[in-house]
Amino acid sequence: MSDATNVQAGRADWLREAKTTLILAWPLIAAQLAQIGLGTTDVIMMSWLSADHLAAGGLATSIMFLFLIFGIGVATAVSPLMAQAVGREDYRSVRRTVRQGFWVSLMFATILVPFILQIEWIFEVLGQDPKLGALAKGYMQFAAFQFYPFLLFTVLRGFLSAHGDTRIVLYATLIGIVVNAFGNYGLMFGNFGLPRLELAGAGISTIVVHTVTFLFGLGYVLTRQKYRHYALLLRFWRPDWPRFFEIIRVGTPIGFMLTAEVGLFSVAAIMMGWLGTQALAAHLIAIQLASISFMVPLGLSQATTIRVGLQYGRGSNFGVGVAGWTSIAIGTGFMAITCALFVVFPNVFVSLFIDPTQPENLAVFGLAVSYLAVAGLFQLVDGAQAMAAASLRGLSDTKVPMYAAIFGYWLMGLPIGYYLGFHTELRGVGVWLGLAGGLAIVAVILNWRFALRERFGLLKPQAEMQ
Repeated sequence: MSDATNVQAGRADWLREAKTTLILAWPLIAAQLAQIGLGTTDVIMMSWLSADHLAAGGLATSIMFLFLIFGIGVATAVSPLMAQAVGREDYRSVRRTVRQGFWVSLMFATILVPFILQIEWIFEVLGQDPKLGALAKGYMQFAAFQFYPFLLFTVLRGFLSAHGDTRIVLYATLIGIVVNAFGNYGLMFGNFGLPRLELAGAGISTIVVHTVTFLFGLGYVLTRQKYRHYALLLRFWRPDWPRFFEIIRVGTPIGFMLTAEVGLFSVAAIMMGWLGTQALAAHLIAIQLASISFMVPLGLSQATTIRVGLQYGRGSNFGVGVAGWTSIAIGTGFMAITCALFVVFPNVFVSLFIDPTQPENLAVFGLAVSYLAVAGLFQLVDGAQAMAAASLRGLSDTKVPMYAAIFGYWLMGLPIGYYLGFHTELRGVGVWLGLAGGLAIVAVILNWRFALRERFGLLKPQAEMQ
């Protein structure tokens, strides 16, 4: 075969992989964006009650998310394990992973929920107004139990994604948004003949939404002809301890890695509060814009783990490289576009949240514009680290990425942000530069590790890959 033919064949492999990845990823990306809509609905309706209700509900949700993201990380371990099993056509292993993924999810929910129910005490430790703590307790006594259906649906999402059936994830999320809107409107405000429960009503609506979402996904899986041979719930209570502990082994580092990143942003928000109310308000605007754009690489990363896992299960070293680097190129390329937009047009985006023509908004508007410009750089490296982490996850490599995250975010990014924010004239911009620096360090480490995956022993020996 000539060199030109080899080049053409190689280009076809990359283009085919890009197309397959995007087909798998777009419903997951849309579902992540829809999830933003679900949270926005809660915030809007809480604000209709009062500023105190919004503050209590918003802070309670933020605290709960720190616990929830850990559980999500653990449950996410089923995605690479199932993708690898599908890749090698080991369908019995897929069934084992789903069942024990449910077991692990139920266990972690049972462990985490009691902590969340202590929200009033947590508010007290954080120095919050006792009145806010009492309001948050009304919300959390119901919302905390969303952990069960939410984590169970995370397992189903991994199963569906491993089979390329991601549209159902989007449909389930869209149904959840509708249920949430009607549930909030009815239970929070006493409409449709329902009692007015205010934040407690929002908590009830939350658990109903995630229960409906899970049951919708479960019903789909159990009734589709192509999935019936798995008999996913047959002898559900039979233990499978090797697979149970394998999920915990792979998933716990993912949980800690995600918590390390989310925790960094939580601490950054606290530091911005130390700089003043205007700095904090500007920070919240900039971080909301950055979060919306990050939904694209976040959804893509879920598809990346599946694609890399499938190639790994099939025993294709070349396929692993193509799948990983294709996703890294797509994710980083998208973030390069948002980087350019944030740097060149920050005023346009910030004005969507705050009116710059009002004199009282000028200070916050100016700060938000400066933060968003830094967020452009932040976006670029955040996309690169998310894609590299997802590629390594597809190889079940999670422990070293966890160490990299702790090192980059907490031992480098946070001290840099603190120093620049409080010991230089940069102030809030300095805090954001610290965030960007931490993400950049993690991005370099993870991409370097994926590039040298064979040298680090992350792939099966060539003899086993045939």
